Amino acid sequence: MSDLSIAPALLVAMPQLLDPNFHRTVVLLVHHDDEGTFGVVLNRATEILAPQLCRSIDIDWCGDPTAVVSWGGPVQPQTGWVLFEGDEAPDDDSRPVGPDLRFAGSLDVLRRMATEPPEHLRVLLGYAGWGPGQLEEELSQGAWLIAPVEREALFDVEAEAMWAHVVRSLGIEPATLVSGRGVH
Repeated sequence: MSDLSIAPALLVAMPQLLDPNFHRTVVLLVHHDDEGTFGVVLNRATEILAPQLCRSIDIDWCGDPTAVVSWGGPVQPQTGWVLFEGDEAPDDDSRPVGPDLRFAGSLDVLRRMATEPPEHLRVLLGYAGWGPGQLEEELSQGAWLIAPVEREALFDVEAEAMWAHVVRSLGIEPATLVSGRGVH
């Protein structure tokens, strides 16, 4: 078993990744080890508003009434996740995913976040998962770029602009990306 993990990180889909679930996506990689990989897509919105979602599970939403829930991925779309800014764990149910960034999949954390929303909060449904060695294979085929997690991309950049923003943060102009295998 390897102790090397690329998580947390951002995965950026290369142009040749045509799977409609992941075409031009930015994925927050939350967990990665020999057993598999778990992450959430960050730049796809649903038509569900956070107050609607919370109301459906008997949680009072005290945040922005226009906050949109993001589509986290095709796996188990009924599962919910929260990504928020905070340097201390409010409980044992969240994990760090970057400087002052936390991630959780607990109803208790969602309830607490909905009651007293931090300035930066994202609610997501579903997730992306890879089996053992699957992501490594996709990386070796040049399907993804890996970028560091940055708060600005997670909370300040509109979903439609996030892919290009993260690519540019790597010093790459998106229009220069070439479809094909391997590193270019």
